[in-house]
Amino acid sequence: MTQFPNGLSAIADDIDLVVMDLWGCMHDGIKAYPAAIEALRGLKSRNIPVALVSNAPRRIETVRPRLREMGISDDLYAGFYTSGEEVWGHLARCDAAGYDSLGRRAYQIIGPQDTTFTDGLDLDLTQDIAAADFLLVLGVASPEVKVADFTNVLKAARARDLTLVCANPDLIVHRGRIAEICAGAIAEAYFEMDGRILIEGKPHAGIYRRVLNDFKVAPARLVGIGDALRTDVAGAAGIGARSLLIGGGIHHAALLKDDKVDAVALKELSRGGPRPDYALPYLCW
Repeated sequence: MTQFPNGLSAIADDIDLVVMDLWGCMHDGIKAYPAAIEALRGLKSRNIPVALVSNAPRRIETVRPRLREMGISDDLYAGFYTSGEEVWGHLARCDAAGYDSLGRRAYQIIGPQDTTFTDGLDLDLTQDIAAADFLLVLGVASPEVKVADFTNVLKAARARDLTLVCANPDLIVHRGRIAEICAGAIAEAYFEMDGRILIEGKPHAGIYRRVLNDFKVAPARLVGIGDALRTDVAGAAGIGARSLLIGGGIHHAALLKDDKVDAVALKELSRGGPRPDYALPYLCW
């Protein structure tokens, strides 16, 4: 049964490591939430390390400067992991099943902010799906872009039995208050065509294994904090960890009533999947 503490401080004595989501939890894509930064400071004061784990389809050193601009300074967390960094590493090293047989000609679906993602990779980029060895999907150019815009490309890729590499499992993100599809929505459409997919990030186990290996913490002593049932809560449950859902993020329309998480709505929204161990309307200490 989900508990509803007043803040992180109420459960801090029972935590050895926090896996912290970013978008929808620490910031809205434009600005950081002051109370969330205070929560990081509170965790630091109790010597509880924080591992930032984001489904951002970008390399860590691309994201870190933006966090600093928002006021999320390096000293407030002990580790940083992104789904984009996981994908980049696998493409660079060809060190995981599926990546070692992709080929080197990539058809990219990306937004303008991610054009440097392939720097340092031995890839030939093409906008001709007939010449591609695989698809590399990071995101889209604007909120106006829809999954249906890629139907012809996905059908052509499926006809050639190409693998789609997805660097962000999320389906949707809110930049401020504007919704935008993520790479995961395109990957899901390809999956529905019975297409082959390689995907990194939450809720998949690979990124969590890396965190657990780096911090040497038992999953039962870890709490995953985030705003999405499908990724943050399911990912924590998948490794035997606890989770704390931030109701004011992606599920805000369904969960928040008078700035509180509605227990009945949460139970209904969680039906068929793992329920969070804790819930807060917004991240706070």
